[in-house]
Formats: sequence, structure tokens, C-alpha cells
Amino acid sequence: MIYKVSYVVRDGTAPGSIKNEPERPTVGDTVRIGKFDCQVIDVYDIMPPRDDFQYLHAVVEPVVAAQQA
Repeated sequence: MIYKVSYVVRDGTAPGSIKNEPERPTVGDTVRIGKFDCQVIDVYDIMPPRDDFQYLHAVVEPVVAAQQA
């Protein structure tokens, strides 16, 4: 299965991204978006899986912000 993930940075300090991932992201994972390392804080299904694709929305925050919280 390929996961098509829409990443959105919660505080808007960095642009988001759409990426194909080999594994489903989970809360606490770290993902690289551009030049930023971000921590996944929430994951939602956008729609049911279709063929070998699952469509997800992930809310992330820069790792620095996550460590200060």
C-alpha cells in the first residue's frame, strides 16, 4: 500500500507538503518537510482506500516547537 499524505504545519511557520509514504505515519513520527524536521501530532483518513492507495491528512509541528511544549 502507498500512503498519499497531505502534511499541514499547524502553526503555519512552514509550507506543507504532499508526499507518497511507504508506511502510514503515526503520532510522534518525525518527517522531513523541506528543510524542517516536523513531528506528527495527528493523522486523519481523507477517504477510504482505493486500489493500492490510502489518502491521509497529517497535522505536524516543527520539532523545536514540539520540544518546547
